[in-house]
Amino acid sequence: MAAPPPFKLDDYNKRMDGALNALTHEFGGLRTGRASSTLLDPVMVDAYGASTPLNQVGSVTVPEARMISVQVWDKAVVSAVDKAIRSSNLGLNPIVDGQTLRIPIPPLTGERRAELAKVAGKYAEQGRIAVRNVRRDAMEHLKKLEKEHVISEDEHKKHGAEVQKATDEHIKKIDEALKHKEEEITQV
Repeated sequence: MAAPPPFKLDDYNKRMDGALNALTHEFGGLRTGRASSTLLDPVMVDAYGASTPLNQVGSVTVPEARMISVQVWDKAVVSAVDKAIRSSNLGLNPIVDGQTLRIPIPPLTGERRAELAKVAGKYAEQGRIAVRNVRRDAMEHLKKLEKEHVISEDEHKKHGAEVQKATDEHIKKIDEALKHKEEEITQV
């Protein structure tokens, strides 16, 4: 039986960074009252017989602080884009003007702000879970290496402490990102 690959903390750090980057991307899609081209990133359009990301059927721009503009490339897809944005649960109502959709960003109500803060909290919890899953994988790898006498018990403990430190740092970054996003959402 082949020995397990050597333990590399960098590999696990990269996976934890990936969870943090995914969370940052998710936060970019949460509306804060200001227009942002990333707001429409999660929108999927039923076009050409498949569910397609919005940015693959048109270009998204922000011409002013409270307006997003989507220039749809194919006239046949305009109504599908309109429908996808309306049903995206972002609370947006596009105005169709030929192949361009103008999307005014309405100010957020207090109720909607609280709802968005909850969604941000859920995204952060998913990020924490992803980081803890990476920690679990790393600890299982260390256990396997020790069991097969590739590393000593002391090395297992030392690397385990390093993994825990990396986990704590990434969870702290997630908590900071959540706090920042909640502040951004609740600003009036």
